[in-house]
Amino acid sequence: MTVPFLTPLHTDDLRAAGIPEPWTFGMADKVRFGEIDALQHVNNAVYLKWFENLRILYFNDRDVWSIDGKRPKVVLRNIGLDYRSEVKLTDEYIMTGRTTKLGNSSFTMEYGVWVRGRLTTTSHAVMVMLNDDNSKCTIPDHIRQMFIDQDGAVAA
Repeated sequence: MTVPFLTPLHTDDLRAAGIPEPWTFGMADKVRFGEIDALQHVNNAVYLKWFENLRILYFNDRDVWSIDGKRPKVVLRNIGLDYRSEVKLTDEYIMTGRTTKLGNSSFTMEYGVWVRGRLTTTSHAVMVMLNDDNSKCTIPDHIRQMFIDQDGAVAA
């Protein structure tokens, strides 16, 4: 199956590409020369940029960026990665992302990188919503409910 690069992929697209439940959001792309290291696989640091790009697309698609007509601050508190197998130059991949846990002002996202239907890399990130003065902002009810409905997120 051919999937468009750098555009949102939803449940039907992911299932057609062999990505299993519970993933409901993703994005396809391919590895570029500048993303590989001396060992000829994707440099570890590149995954952080990939997940950031996916997160921005996810926030846009899920309308996280609009709260009462304002764009909230959503910052990365921590992130962890688990490299399961190599991803190499010109590999086409699908990144998936979803929100799994909800706190009062924070939420946890999980990510996956899939090459030819095989999960090669996983990650988790804790995101925090902030007010303009950088104090913590309670996640609005409609966004909380969207994370539950779309991704199956649960209270932490």
